[in-house]
Amino acid sequence: MRTAVITVASRARSEHLSRQRRVLAEVADDIVRVEAWLDESPPSDIPDAGTRTLHVPPGPRGLRVGEGRNRAAAAAVDAGAELLVFLDVDCLPGEELLTAYRSAARAHPEAILAGAVTYLASVQRPETAADLPFLIRPHRARPALPPRETRAATAAEYDLFWSLSFAVTPATWERIGGFHAGYEGYGAEDTDLAWTARAAGVEMRWVGGADAFHQWHPVSSPPWQHLDDILRNGATFHARWGSWPMGGWLDAFAAAGAIEQRDGVWVRTGA
Repeated sequence: MRTAVITVASRARSEHLSRQRRVLAEVADDIVRVEAWLDESPPSDIPDAGTRTLHVPPGPRGLRVGEGRNRAAAAAVDAGAELLVFLDVDCLPGEELLTAYRSAARAHPEAILAGAVTYLASVQRPETAADLPFLIRPHRARPALPPRETRAATAAEYDLFWSLSFAVTPATWERIGGFHAGYEGYGAEDTDLAWTARAAGVEMRWVGGADAFHQWHPVSSPPWQHLDDILRNGATFHARWGSWPMGGWLDAFAAAGAIEQRDGVWVRTGA
């Protein structure tokens, strides 16, 4: 099964991208590799000749993560990919990630496939694929199945979908329609994709053994630097689906007195 591994990247994550490239070279065979660069200018460093590099500059309100993935997926399909594996720039692929996704795709070609993600601690800086099996500790908020097992997600579990690591056949990707272009900057495009898949009757399956490892970087909780993005993208989601995503962040911002609801819409306090 000819497989594409798709990553969106920026200079802010150049160290993570370099580590991902090294580990991917260890675990991958004959893959199509597509990297979509999201900064204002294209990358200065050119990866190996087998990598297709696209430039998807920011929109007026921020990085276009979903659009970058959409264009990279189109390039991968044009290159003959039979399976699209989306791997966030922060994530390292486990030794069996591609094998597990391919096996699941053969059994469930009409499903969107989601593997488990381990969040690495700041002191964990694996340099080779051989380091990763000892670090598996999947995020507790999402199902983590034994290797070679899959399970259909419940309707409520579509809210747990992450674009950190997932896979889909080109036919199913076309059925979903990709990421909605209305999201720029941080937040909501993941949940929107999952809800679009659910509305289209596309099954989501949790895939055991498709482990990815999220490299550490500093975060804030709640993410104050993304407040305006969260309000804007949340409003876009609400207009499409009648519900507000990222409820935990919104509640935290409200508790801090930064935002309030007016006529069912979250806005900055005093705006």
